[in-house]
Formats: sequence, C-alpha cells, structure tokens
Amino acid sequence: MSTPFPFTAVVGQDDLRLALLLNAVSPAVGGVLVRGEKGTAKSTAVRALSALMPEVDVVSGCRFSCDPDSPDPGCPDGPHEPGAFASRPARMVELPVGASEDRLVGALDIERALAEGVKAFEPGLLADAHRGILYVDEVNLLHDHLVDLLLDAAAMGASYVEREGVSVRHAARFLLVGTMNPEEGELRPQLLDRFGLTVEVAASREPDQRVEVVRRRLAYDDDPAGFAARWTDEEAAVRARIAAARELLPSVRLGDGALRQIAATCAAFEVDGMRADIVMARTATALAAWAGRTEVLAEDVRQAALLALPHRRRRNPFDAPGLDEDKLDETLEEFGGSDGQDGDGDGDPDPGPGGGPGGQPEPDDAPQGDGDAAARPEAGEGGEPQPSGGGGEQSPARAAEPFRTKVLSVPGLGEGAAGRRSRARTEHGRTIGARRPRGALTKLHLAATVQAAAPHQRARGRSGPGLVVRRDDLRQATREGREGNLVLFVVDASGSMAARQRMGAVKGAVLSLLLDAYQRRDKVGLVTFRGSAADVALPPTSSVDAAAVRLESLPTGGRTPLAAGLLKAHDVLRVERLRDPARRALVVVVTDGRATGGPEPVALAGRAARLFAAEGTASVVVDCESGPVRLGLAGRLADELGGTAVTLDELRADSIASLVKDVQGSRRAA
Repeated sequence: MSTPFPFTAVVGQDDLRLALLLNAVSPAVGGVLVRGEKGTAKSTAVRALSALMPEVDVVSGCRFSCDPDSPDPGCPDGPHEPGAFASRPARMVELPVGASEDRLVGALDIERALAEGVKAFEPGLLADAHRGILYVDEVNLLHDHLVDLLLDAAAMGASYVEREGVSVRHAARFLLVGTMNPEEGELRPQLLDRFGLTVEVAASREPDQRVEVVRRRLAYDDDPAGFAARWTDEEAAVRARIAAARELLPSVRLGDGALRQIAATCAAFEVDGMRADIVMARTATALAAWAGRTEVLAEDVRQAALLALPHRRRRNPFDAPGLDEDKLDETLEEFGGSDGQDGDGDGDPDPGPGGGPGGQPEPDDAPQGDGDAAARPEAGEGGEPQPSGGGGEQSPARAAEPFRTKVLSVPGLGEGAAGRRSRARTEHGRTIGARRPRGALTKLHLAATVQAAAPHQRARGRSGPGLVVRRDDLRQATREGREGNLVLFVVDASGSMAARQRMGAVKGAVLSLLLDAYQRRDKVGLVTFRGSAADVALPPTSSVDAAAVRLESLPTGGRTPLAAGLLKAHDVLRVERLRDPARRALVVVVTDGRATGGPEPVALAGRAARLFAAEGTASVVVDCESGPVRLGLAGRLADELGGTAVTLDELRADSIASLVKDVQGSRRAA
C-alpha cells in the first residue's frame, strides 16, 4: 500500500483543510464539495484525511461494518452475536465516474433468487463506505442514475437493492466528499444541496508559496515514506485534536442568539428549504469544538455561513458562487445575540490563499461594454459599423434577458450518455422489449424469463411449485429513455451582426438555449466566425456557464467568413465523434446568412453546408436578418444543411414546438 501525502504537509488551502477537519469532528455536518481548477491538491487533501480519522469498532466478520454497540437489525449478515468485534481504520472508498449501478449498490444473484429462493448478495461501494468516507472525484461527471442512488442513500442512511420484487437493505451512512472542476459542468441542484459544506480552491499566486508546494511534492515523490515520517508529530497532533474536539462536541452550547443569527443569515440570502440552517448550526458547533470552546460565537456563525451557503444560493448555472460578505456582516450585527456575542464578526479566521468561497466578485461588478447606445468603433474608424463590411472590432454587446424554451431534440433513437433531451436506448426508462443478457444480468425482464423457462419444466424434472430456471432462460430488459446531446453553436460575429440591439437579442436567445442544455445534461460547444477566420471559442464541454462567459465577451466586426465557420464546426464534430461516438449532435447556426470575403464565398459556404447534410447531422439556422428588405439567405443555408430555418422572434416559447417538428421532419425526409 502506497504512503499517502500527509494532510499537515498540504501548503495553504486553509478553507479546504478546515472544512475537511470539521467533518472529521462532526460527520453530521454532511460532507464537503471541493470546487476548483485542476492541480490544486483537491484529491491529495481528501485522500490524506482518511489517515486522521479515528478507528471504528465493527462486528467481526460483518461485511457491512455494523457497530457492535448498536448493530443494524436488518443487516444481511445478521443477526449478530454480542461481544465479537474488532477495530480497524475508517475506510475511504472511491467511487469511479464510470462505475456501474451494481458496483455502487451491490449485486443480487437473480438466478439463485428465482431458482433457490435465497438472497445471495455481493455488497457494493455503499456498504464499504458505511461509517467511513465516500469520495467521488469529478462528481459533476457522474451519471444521473448513480447520482439518484447517492441521493437516496444520503437521505435515508441506507441502501436498497431491488430486482423484480427481491430486495436487500443495509445501512449506508458515510461522509460524502466530492471534488470537481466547474469548467467541466455543474452539479444538479438536488445533489449540490446534499453536500454540507463547499469550498472554492485556487492555486496561490504568491511565488514563495508556490515554491514550497513544488519543494514538498518533489521531496515526497523521491521518498514517500521518509517524507511522511518527517510529518509524524504534526499528524499525531491533529489526530489528537480531532479526538479532543469530538469529546467536547456534546458539551458545546448553541445559544438562542447564535440560532437567531443563523436563521437571519439563511433568510437574508434566500436559500431554499431548511437544510442550510441545520448545516450552519452543526458547522458552527463543530467550529467551537475545534477551537476548544463550549460556546458558539459570532465568528463561528460567520465562518459557517461562508462554508455552508455559497452553493445553496445559486439559482441557475450563470450565477457566480460566493456570498456578499458585507451583507453577511450587517446581518450578523443586526441580529447579534444576547448570550455573550457581539455579532460583529471581528474574529473571522484568515480565509487563506484564494480568498475562500466568499471572495468571488458578483457578475455586475464586471465592466460592461454597452454603456453607449451604439458600439464604439476602434481608433481610426469613424461612423457606425457597416452592415457587412470590414469595419473594426466592436465592443461586446450585453445579452438580452434569457427566456424559457421548449425542447429541441435530435430525431431517431440514440445510444448516448444518459440525459434529458433525445430518445435513446438506456439502462433506465420505459421497458420496450427483452433480449439475452450480454455479461452480467442487471435488469431482469421477468415475463420474458418465465416464458423462456416454461416449456422446459417437465424435461427438467420439476415436481413442486417452484419454477426451474437456468442461465439460458434469463432475459435482460431493454429500455428506452433520454440521452444528452452535443449542442454546437456556430455564431456569426461579423460586422453585419454588430448592431447592438440585434447582437444582444442573439446572445439572449443563445443563453436561453444554454440554460435548456444545462437542464437536459447536454454538452455544449461554441464556434464563432468573423473577419477572415473562425475560432473555437469553447471546445465541447459540460460547462454551460463557461459557454455563457465566452458568449458575453464575444466581440463583433469584420467580414463574414461563413464557410470558415461551418468548416470549423465540422472539424469540431469530427474530433468529438472520435472521443464520444455515441453522443449525437445538434448544430445551431446563428447568422443572417450572408457570406463575404475571399473568392466565391457563397458557393464555398454551400459546399461546406452540404457536408452536414451528407452526414445526417441535425441542424437549425437562426435567421438574424432584419430590416425592410430581406434576402432570405438563412433559409437557403438551412436547405443546404438539410435542416430548418427559424427567425429570432420564432425561437420563443410555443414557436419552438413547430421548430422541433420541422427538424424531425426534415431528417425523416432525408
């Protein structure tokens, strides 16, 4: 077994280490979600925590880690005889992103259950994590059906495995720790709320601290055991402090004043439900115990708010995480308790490098480029931007308010990753048939299994009421659900689109579709074209908020290299098919249809568009042409793509329904 990096040797990241230690002191806090850029010691710190956790007593021979003082009466390995127990370190179990449902919850032997009537059960990762740590790296990339199982287990403290009426239940109480890079996509709100605390981490910008990080890492890589030995005393001191804080925790008093501050803070930041209040109370109590106090102070409440609220105040993926600390301080001061608290928050701990979760700027703090009624031309350029000429770059227009859309779906039946957009064959959903299992049986089709076994009962010597079932009789259910798609936006940013009112409306429409893509678990990409070339503003990703940021800062101006934009999009799709061949794409081209610059720009754009039609790629052209004279160029482009055209106004609400039908109809006709 490899020697883990010592927890006390992690440089900086004060908020991260504090959040993990508070959960070690009080597992009831509810776990930690660690958000941040790659290479910031997220996984290193989490893995190092397990070495500091106190040992647990378990019933000898129990595969489900039952507590000998209060064994689970429904344990599949029970009932347990009193007195037989052993001590072992608390486990840290890692849940891989690509894990199967059976690996997570355990597998039930369906063949033995049907033929012999016994519950032959192989425990999964939830059983291994009971009374320990369940660590999910890249938790935002976890499949939706696994997220649902985690939600159920976290809410009930138990895991249920059911296969056609045969069920097994066991206790599953664990400390849930997840790490994620927000650039790769956000979590569903239901799972986000299950994490007690959240921490934003970032690499230090201080050269001395970065030097120390490199020095320690190189020393550890050269001699892991020797490096860990040099931190033995520090590790032992933290371990002892955790044990002391656990003993002190029941004696900590959470007074009415602190409770009023907690309730007022949650109300002031308009968080949903009551879980935030409960988590803040538990966190503030753990902070007092960690500090060796038996009284919760205003500084504990303030720090608890910074850890427990940022991820609960987001209303959509475009909201920036974090809290307004001035507002927090005002609330704490206004509702300061009468039991020894001054409510001024002056005792706030050092937030550590990166500023902690409360130091993020609000979106409105960023300078906007649309303070004037018209775009400002570059130096040396005069007058308003020309419709399609080679004018200078214009400052970015601010997006119009997003609106609710209906579903744009890819026609046919896919087999991509689970999502909520297009029809697909999936492991979960509506049963549409049965087949022989390939490998382990996971979803039994009971009627088809009985039908396959019934003709052979006499030949197999059946004499009693039981059904004689053999492996060849088993049938796997085939199901239809929904998949996530790749929605690739190809946005015209040329001079003909530079009119600020028009570009703001275009951005508002794209933001609306991005919100829809977030809700339907799609990947998104953004290609822009202007001047003489096209750029991949955002490669395909699950992070719709990253796409929104790139869109908001998109400048306009120059000629319209439509062919270059289409060819760049075609290249993006070609590469993405190699990476994820099962994920189908929907291309949304946002343009007025004009093509300028270079020899034969219109003919070249037509040839590029026909590449998509030849491959059967679903597409929609959002026609942004305006004015009394309309050339209908976007409609011609849609015909070349084999898709459909829709005006900017038609994108709203009920107009989308007819658009979906048009997309599907055009693909069937092709």
